[in-house]
Amino acid sequence: MTTQALLDERYGRTRSPRRRLVGWTIVAVLALSAIGYLGYTTFASSAASVTATDTGFTVINDKSVSSSFQITAPVGKPVACALEARDEDHGTVGWKVVQYPASDDASRAFTETIPTLSLATTGFVNACWVP
Repeated sequence: MTTQALLDERYGRTRSPRRRLVGWTIVAVLALSAIGYLGYTTFASSAASVTATDTGFTVINDKSVSSSFQITAPVGKPVACALEARDEDHGTVGWKVVQYPASDDASRAFTETIPTLSLATTGFVNACWVP
């Protein structure tokens, strides 16, 4: 027997089954609430996420590069994307933020020209988001 059980037996204390049931009910409600909250936040963040896939780029001249990409975004929400151009040393030589209106299509393709300070060797989507 444990020390607590010996003391309970010695002094005539008993644990109420009702009290134990109330304790487990509180624990269960708290656990279910935590699971529900985590599920909701996971769903809410994934429902508003935007993914971008680069499909190509073309160096036009030493002052601009064209970047082609496809975005998948929530239907009916506007989208903003940050486009970046880099040189052969991986330094940023151009940057542009573009905004697209809401659409009924989840996936859309775009081609944008990014102005550069010097010759770029690549152009790509840095990030997209729902503003």
